Amino acid sequence: MSIAETASPSLAEADRFRATLRNHPAGVVIITASVEGRPVGLTATSFTSVSLAPPLVSFYIAESSTTWPALRRAGEFGVQLLTEEQSDLADRFARRGEDRFAAPTAWSRGPSQVPLLDGASAHLVCSRFDTRLIGDHWLVVGEVTHTLVLDDPRPPLVYHRGAFGGVSALR
Repeated sequence: MSIAETASPSLAEADRFRATLRNHPAGVVIITASVEGRPVGLTATSFTSVSLAPPLVSFYIAESSTTWPALRRAGEFGVQLLTEEQSDLADRFARRGEDRFAAPTAWSRGPSQVPLLDGASAHLVCSRFDTRLIGDHWLVVGEVTHTLVLDDPRPPLVYHRGAFGGVSALR
């Protein structure tokens, strides 16, 4: 294998590229919003902090997402940091054609009427800061306007090698 083959993802086939990135664990969040009074949401593993001043976070969403046409109309969105006990919820919000907010999903409206999911270790409410198409995904950047954290947060849910799971506490 040459250095050019390993250094340039543009040369990798899509399946091989995905298989390579499966080795990198990622935190799991659910992005939620209210669009015309209806809650919308999806599971994301591309969430990250961007800036402290101003407080910015981001996530990516596939252009082919069936949730994106509604979500892109929202001026505010919520980020739910999931706990290791919430893999069923992450699965539910990742499936197409699912009524994600129907029972057994427990949720309430938070600041700016953003849907907040019960049991998440933390919630961030954000106003849309920037959105850009990069490759076949949209980069969505939000400015954090509210944070809500559980008093006793549990270990986070992660996505690794195609599955959701927990992590051992680092010491």
